[in-house]
Amino acid sequence: MSAPQAAPGEIAGWPILKIQYKTDADKIAALLPPGIEPSDTSNVHLNIYNVPVPDEPEKGVLIMVDAEYRGTKGLYSIGYGIDQESAIMISHDMNGQPKYPCEIEYYRMGDRVTARCTHQGYTFIEFSGDVTGPDNDLPEYEENEWWVKVSRAVGGAEKSYDFPPHAVRVRSSYATTYRENVDGALRLLESPWDPIHNLLPVREYLSAQLDTPAWLGREITLEGALDPDAFWPHIDTIGGSRWPGEQGGPIRSR
Repeated sequence: MSAPQAAPGEIAGWPILKIQYKTDADKIAALLPPGIEPSDTSNVHLNIYNVPVPDEPEKGVLIMVDAEYRGTKGLYSIGYGIDQESAIMISHDMNGQPKYPCEIEYYRMGDRVTARCTHQGYTFIEFSGDVTGPDNDLPEYEENEWWVKVSRAVGGAEKSYDFPPHAVRVRSSYATTYRENVDGALRLLESPWDPIHNLLPVREYLSAQLDTPAWLGREITLEGALDPDAFWPHIDTIGGSRWPGEQGGPIRSR
């Protein structure tokens, strides 16, 4: 297994910085809408990346938690904080992908890896570490990610929808091009706009890797309807994320 080589200046082929940690099962359950269920594990997955969307770089952070839908294990997406405005609304409106604007620093210098995620002036994730060497390739694998597509009724009437909530399945298949382990430290910082520090606290840090996947396929499909009345407490979010909010912003203290 040899490290991939890219042409100078090429924007494709950046590794994804994949960080995993354990949190409290009840914290994850509180964020899941009815119909999307907790899994038998309580891990948080942070993917910090730089990929072409569609042909220019999009730096982002993807926050996911272990969850399942109708018996299929996967990952429920809390948010995609990205630095490319053009991809936000079309992704959200078409597929329910929870994208919102975010400033991302992510780079490698030698064996040192640094990442920082900032939104509305608050830095909410920091990571730094050192590459310790390559890891074994994974066999080809499939990953299921769950989004929610929903549209409130025009005028905002209570428990009314123009399109009631539905689960969206993102079924992706991968092979491994190259993986490297990173010995690092993760810091979650307090932010009213990205409340990961409070709502998904670190109980046990698990791992960090630089993963360069081979993309074998991706299918986005509209799945079953979620209970619209039970979903209503989850309707108001912070921006385009799935963090609980109030009038599109953080929940205000009363």
